[in-house]
Amino acid sequence: MKINVQTKLSSYDIIIEKGIFSNLDKLIKERLNPQKVFVITDKNVWNEYGTKIEKTIEALSIEYCINIVDPGEESKSISSAELIINQLVKKNIGRGDLIIAIGGGVVGDLSGFVSSIYMRGIDFINIPTTLLSQVDSSVGGKTGVNLELGKNLVGTFYQPKLVVIDPYFLKSLNDRVFRDGMAEVIKYALIKDRELFEILSKNDIDSIQNDMETIIARCCNIKKNIVQNDEFDKGERMILNFGHTLGHAIESYYSYERYTHGEGVAIGMHRISELAVGQNLISKELFNSIHTLIEKYGLPVFDEKILDEDLLEFIKHDKKNIDGEIKIVLVNDIGESKIMDVEMDFFRGGLLGGY
Repeated sequence: MKINVQTKLSSYDIIIEKGIFSNLDKLIKERLNPQKVFVITDKNVWNEYGTKIEKTIEALSIEYCINIVDPGEESKSISSAELIINQLVKKNIGRGDLIIAIGGGVVGDLSGFVSSIYMRGIDFINIPTTLLSQVDSSVGGKTGVNLELGKNLVGTFYQPKLVVIDPYFLKSLNDRVFRDGMAEVIKYALIKDRELFEILSKNDIDSIQNDMETIIARCCNIKKNIVQNDEFDKGERMILNFGHTLGHAIESYYSYERYTHGEGVAIGMHRISELAVGQNLISKELFNSIHTLIEKYGLPVFDEKILDEDLLEFIKHDKKNIDGEIKIVLVNDIGESKIMDVEMDFFRGGLLGGY
């Protein structure tokens, strides 16, 4: 399946097909003519697929090198970006060459950021290997690294030349990492796709895996349409942040050690909806539907140790905080969402959940 993304500045394809990674050399040669390739991946992906990656890259019959980073959010930093850039210089990678990201969201975000600033821009291809990165972070051109006070506070908008999504990679994901990706799938269902919500409601964590190509394509199509309308996150694209304001704050609070991104987003979706019920912004019935679906896929809905107050310092540094008001996303019906401006007091509610 091919999905074409057309933005004001670029056009690229998202290819979704089981086994497509083995044909990467053909996909690249059809679209680009690099002299050298610089691959960025992480240790987990390399340990699982290193032989397959090397064989596939060798099929290009050009010079290549592979840079392996540590897995996890700690690698999504300015210092990591600097280390990679120094390697690019040492390997004489130029503007006519190509960076290929093979990994989850951390590898994709880090690689995209490096690609956007090295020599003021070098081509890159994103090959996401986790469910979360396949349905969300690999599409749309957002790159970024984290700072101590918040997630993705440094970054750029920089579109890839190609996104290659091979569901084959999902077979090696452990249960927690797969559920992590399901949080973003649930987000798409809640904000934009009632039919996807029904599909998720009728299935469970085991049976849903039989429909992953369809699920991935639905999510990518939603994001494609939103990105084409709002490439630089000034309007409609903000609905993709449902659950993320609190989710990012929770991740930062625990220094990215307690929760995965998807788990943070799951708690964030649940808590923002719980706060909205308390302020009569959404119905209790809608909240119950959100709660039931998140729990159905084994994701957390609250943290018994954090006070909402504890997160305010991180929320204050959120990119959506403008003059003391912050834009939040609420689901006002299944498959429908809205963006609202609220003051910081909106988030003062005691413990972080406890439904």
